[in-house]
Amino acid sequence: MSHRFLRACRREPVDCTPVWFMRQAGRYMAEYRKLREKHSILEVVKTPELAVEVTLQPINAFDLDAAIIFADILPPLEGMGLELEFVKGKGPVIHNPIRTPADVEALRVPSAEETVGFTLDAIRLARRELDGKVPLIGFSGAPFTLASYAIEGGSSRHYKLAKGLMLEHPGAWHTLMDKLAQLIGDYLRGQAEAGAQALQLFDSWVGALSPNDYREYVLPYSKQVIKQAQSAGVPVIHFGTNTNGMLELLREAGGDVIGVDWRIHLDDAWRRLGDDVAIQGNLDPVMLFAPIPEIERRAADILQRAGNRPGHIFNLGHGILPETPVEHVAALADFVHQWPGSRVVE
Repeated sequence: MSHRFLRACRREPVDCTPVWFMRQAGRYMAEYRKLREKHSILEVVKTPELAVEVTLQPINAFDLDAAIIFADILPPLEGMGLELEFVKGKGPVIHNPIRTPADVEALRVPSAEETVGFTLDAIRLARRELDGKVPLIGFSGAPFTLASYAIEGGSSRHYKLAKGLMLEHPGAWHTLMDKLAQLIGDYLRGQAEAGAQALQLFDSWVGALSPNDYREYVLPYSKQVIKQAQSAGVPVIHFGTNTNGMLELLREAGGDVIGVDWRIHLDDAWRRLGDDVAIQGNLDPVMLFAPIPEIERRAADILQRAGNRPGHIFNLGHGILPETPVEHVAALADFVHQWPGSRVVE
């Protein structure tokens, strides 16, 4: 029988609700911080053995139903010709951001093996190390989120430069999104071929758009990526934040599972998305700082709203935050698995 996480992705009955956490490997874990004292984040990402070590840390520490390969969404941009650096206290910086149609034209679209072969190698190695314990998830940033980083040169609050290029140079914008869709589609398919058993497309920044702009400038490209990823025969999770104004459009773009954040009740989101899709979410990551009984109360509300329908994967509405108490993560995972509605599947 396949693992409960993969069964839930396919909306099949499970013995209990599967649970994993975005950013489940990271700064809140002492093992990760110790490793990072010796290595930069890009060194960890680009060294398959280190990436696998970090991937396995939360699997060894908690009762989780999936591992997610330790990687970052931005290294694929390096292969296109962009210069990436992680600056202490500031985060990722692109030193030669895209600002003009000429910049877009200059971008290469290399193969995933050429650009991010280290992550594909990490996936191959992680599958051997996991040895059937839990499934392995691969992932990529979505075209809009990567375009925004590339244009803004790093994180942004208002996406003024990204929206500016989109509106002032729509032709260049569509060329950029097409190049990114080719790059990401190839990357995700490559991850599945390397051994990833599910894939997640992170469109973390797409909530900055109006529904009309999403439909015109983003949806066709996310759809193209998801279709190519699904052609590898593995389930695809389509995740975004602040997307309550366009949930139906995310569903139209595709995905076997739609990830939702905490800004909407899970049952309301599922009603809008329809019964023919699985759903992932949706506890506020900040709630992991609350006392354990309060965390359990919030989790119970989400599980009640899911109502034991096939196709619910418990997760946070975004990644685990640094300084999150490790024992709270463990308690939440255990609580989800012991939820009263769990039932044995023959």
